[in-house]
Amino acid sequence: MTAVDTRPQTTAEPRFPRGFRWGTATAAYQIEGAAAEDGRTPSIWDTFSRSPGRVRNGDTGDIAADHYHRMDEDVALLKELGVTDYRFSVAWPRVQPTGRGPAVQRGLDFYRRLVDALLAAGIRPVATLYHWDLPQELENAGGWPQRDTAERFAEYARIVAEALGDRVATWTTLNEPWCAAFLGYASGVHAPGRTDPVAALRAAHHFNLAHGLATRALRDALPRKSEISLTLNLHAVRPLTDSPADLDAVRRIDALGNRIFLDPVFHGRLPADLVEETAALTDWSFVRDGDLATASTPIDSLGINYYSPTVVAAGSCDTPSPWPGAEERVRFVPAPGPRTAMDWPVDADGLYELLTRLRDELPGTPLMVTENGAAYDDYADPSGAVHDPERVAYLRAHLHAVHRAIADGAKVRGYFLWSLLDNFEWAYGYSKRFGIVHVDFATQRRTVKDSARWYAGVIGRGGLD
Repeated sequence: MTAVDTRPQTTAEPRFPRGFRWGTATAAYQIEGAAAEDGRTPSIWDTFSRSPGRVRNGDTGDIAADHYHRMDEDVALLKELGVTDYRFSVAWPRVQPTGRGPAVQRGLDFYRRLVDALLAAGIRPVATLYHWDLPQELENAGGWPQRDTAERFAEYARIVAEALGDRVATWTTLNEPWCAAFLGYASGVHAPGRTDPVAALRAAHHFNLAHGLATRALRDALPRKSEISLTLNLHAVRPLTDSPADLDAVRRIDALGNRIFLDPVFHGRLPADLVEETAALTDWSFVRDGDLATASTPIDSLGINYYSPTVVAAGSCDTPSPWPGAEERVRFVPAPGPRTAMDWPVDADGLYELLTRLRDELPGTPLMVTENGAAYDDYADPSGAVHDPERVAYLRAHLHAVHRAIADGAKVRGYFLWSLLDNFEWAYGYSKRFGIVHVDFATQRRTVKDSARWYAGVIGRGGLD
């Protein structure tokens, strides 16, 4: 890992530690396009997006932001921003189309070219192995609820590490396994669109197992100096009131949203209250001897994705729900304050709360904010400019929260803004824009937004205005 002076700089303006990593993040299916080129086969998101009624306006990622063909242009944008790091994901079906067997070299060649272009631009590549694009053939065989998928993932991780490990020093096994497990298999609003709460719990465990198996495979294949990480979308959960019932609702959601991954990965155990409160659904017999020891294979850092807080109270919520076992005991309450185009509340204090919680619960673990950003209804004005002051305000507030957490002892080593480009926003299709670079999807023209220029200024100063 890169050495970082963990002390915030003491000036009139908030400054970040020397060596702090400044980046942006993207995901393969959301930007690459080229869905059937060079040997790539369908992922669960190709199948899901082509199923009527699943994605707004019938949008698919077939073309997306056409990054596959415009990679050089996009790397030039990154260089213009001055980022030190770029977090991208590798598309499993582009590298290993069936999820089994040897790699397709044409698929790996794209990532070789991307990594070489980044290094030539002076940008550190940060590779994520899984950002939700499971090969459809593996889903046909049972998907993440099946143990075999975790084992296939470790084989895939080794293939990519052997191809890129001489040039990529930072690796993330999984991105947001909570979303992939519970939105994909419980509520069905994400691919593969299943509504089976037991399958979701099984998937969550197999994600933990896959992470551990992949970490061991990466250790075997990578140089010793390589950094291995996991990215979780941890929930900043708050009670509506201080009543015992509302506080108990917080505990339940914390178990299902946070500790279901934190406890196995960092402590080699399942949360006892989670097992007890899902006993009517499963006896957890799919957890085999040795699984939790594998899941807790040591890693070098933890990535945190944060967008907004979660407010809960005693009650019940609609089904199908992404919260197996909690549907009849917990209701979700809209948080007050301004909202983004996703109708998500804007509250930077939630990010501070998560970072300082991890400071206390995982002392010594380096942290990275691997996603943070906001969607707004951006558009190009008659002059061609894209003004997005709301996004600038959102980013400024959240970077202040990161700076405050560092000042209070959190070992935050970097910040990755979501996202570089407007892209395919999963079930919302192209209706939501998270990018700091505007994309006209009809022409693929890129336009740098005001927020990108603001972020470039932050990076250049190493701190906030």
